[in-house]
Amino acid sequence: MADKTPTPHIGAKRGEIASTVIMAGDPLRAKMMAERYLENPVLYNQVRGMLGYTGTYKGKRVSVQGHGMGIPSIGIYTYELYNFYDVDTIIRVGSAGSIHPDLHVGDLVMAMGACTNSTYGAQYHLPGTFAPIADFDLLRAAVQKAEELGYRYKVGNVYSTDTFYDDTPDTALWQKMNVLAIEMEAPALYMNAARAGARALCLCTISDSLITGEETTAEERQNNFTQMMDVALGII
Repeated sequence: MADKTPTPHIGAKRGEIASTVIMAGDPLRAKMMAERYLENPVLYNQVRGMLGYTGTYKGKRVSVQGHGMGIPSIGIYTYELYNFYDVDTIIRVGSAGSIHPDLHVGDLVMAMGACTNSTYGAQYHLPGTFAPIADFDLLRAAVQKAEELGYRYKVGNVYSTDTFYDDTPDTALWQKMNVLAIEMEAPALYMNAARAGARALCLCTISDSLITGEETTAEERQNNFTQMMDVALGII
């Protein structure tokens, strides 16, 4: 296969990105991770302001990268990472809104599966509905690490929506199916991983609750949601 790097969205050359990438929607969260956790981080991407860094964490080479908001955006970045940069593992660390009474601000959600109203999967022309799921080994390791660290978490389905401002919200319907939280990216990550024969996991921190009304600020989400980063980096 011809070398297609740099891509239209990532300015790195092949070899500048590690085989394991921790991704965040907010590029400033990726920058914070690089500065707080990585040794000798090197900036490899700033195209469209979507910052990406490669460094080491406890002797292991790892990259951190922003992916933007929504399924189309993460779909582009994860496709390019899996298919053009030899990445085999991507862990998303993001925020989610709780629709479960036992999930509160700061708790972790590990997306075993991702329900969605997106048509992202239509491109595969499957004769049915594809179920986007996490890599089991990553999920199991994340559970073990969260328990080791004493972090509150739940594992289960999330609902990934294309509409942040929904004219006809259907939260109660997903609650009936015991869906834990709402986010906006996991299905594209999981589908791209499946198609590439790679691994993926979505870890989210609850930023607000549609049940209790709890909420956080943008600055708090950017700087304080570190437990999911501890878990993600602890299982690479």
